[in-house]
Amino acid sequence: MNNSSANLIELFSSIQGEGVFVGRRQVFLRFPGCNLDCNYCDTKHDPPEFCTIELTPGERDFRQFRNPVSLATIFDLLTSWKKSAPYLHHSLSITGGEPLLHSGLLSEWLPVLRSVFPIFLETNGILSEQLVKIIDNVDMVSMDIKLPSTSGHSDLWGKHLEFLKIAATKQCYVKVVVGAKTGADEIGEASRLIASIDGGIPLIIQPVTNQINDQGIGAHLLLLHQTATVFLKDVRVIPQTHTMLNIL
Repeated sequence: MNNSSANLIELFSSIQGEGVFVGRRQVFLRFPGCNLDCNYCDTKHDPPEFCTIELTPGERDFRQFRNPVSLATIFDLLTSWKKSAPYLHHSLSITGGEPLLHSGLLSEWLPVLRSVFPIFLETNGILSEQLVKIIDNVDMVSMDIKLPSTSGHSDLWGKHLEFLKIAATKQCYVKVVVGAKTGADEIGEASRLIASIDGGIPLIIQPVTNQINDQGIGAHLLLLHQTATVFLKDVRVIPQTHTMLNIL
């Protein structure tokens, strides 16, 4: 094993609250930094002085480790978790921020970490060249398509298309965050993009968390869902369930 280290935000065990694996237990390894600044994002991206690491799954016995944290530290902890509870965790979520900003490091780390848990990559879905570097050591990809109405970013369609061509070589799904101002035209464009690669790729429509109780949001989500199913076989509306459960 190499002796490399990295600035990390946190490592912990929890329930996946989004996407097709909602409800599954995962280990979350969060990297700092992001190349986007979406309107709805509530994640801190700056590298902290300390990384917060849970010592025992679910016990919330967090300890502060000074950054950078070594691969050996992460590997030893994950190995001990797997040994003590072989069936507890579905996979290791590599998340952020945008973890592909660390693709060079991940190309070294993922073969080692994958020997313990399958690798689940959560990404904003535009860094295609970086994905190519690590895709052979990724098992599952959760890819965002950033809609202008909620993210504040436009003109990312071409980058998302190129990214999905690579991600679709593995098990993958696409997530879009929607709000009251998200139009059927945006959902239609995202759905056509996905269908141009594979109409069987699942699309997760995720309402902005602070709007899920708004009047009329239910009817609006039904409209968006129906629009997407014109192009795609598997479309699901799933809110952020971990916020409802008040867990990390």
